[in-house]
Amino acid sequence: MKLITAIIKPFKLDEVREALSDIGIQGMTVSEVKGFGRQKGHTELYRGAEYTVDFLPKLRLELAVTDDQLELAIETLCTAAHTGKIGDGKIFITPLEQAVRIRTGEQGEAAL
Repeated sequence: MKLITAIIKPFKLDEVREALSDIGIQGMTVSEVKGFGRQKGHTELYRGAEYTVDFLPKLRLELAVTDDQLELAIETLCTAAHTGKIGDGKIFITPLEQAVRIRTGEQGEAAL
């Protein structure tokens, strides 16, 4: 099992959710986060004053997947979240040692 953590642009969430649902991935956790990478923020104009926005709004998605689903999930995330512009995001993969469904006590891949 693997834990996929993806940082994406907020307006791509519905497209990503639908694409993942289409390939059989049923659940995810979504958090609103702020950050920056290579784009290093941007400047905005408010009431005639220019100011720097260092941290841009992003969404953090967390998905637990089986090893069989991993490559397809990554491919789907890349395709659905892609805009071609700087700040599209990143995907991180970490090993997931155990999962337990609290309601039933199921463990491992059965809990996903």
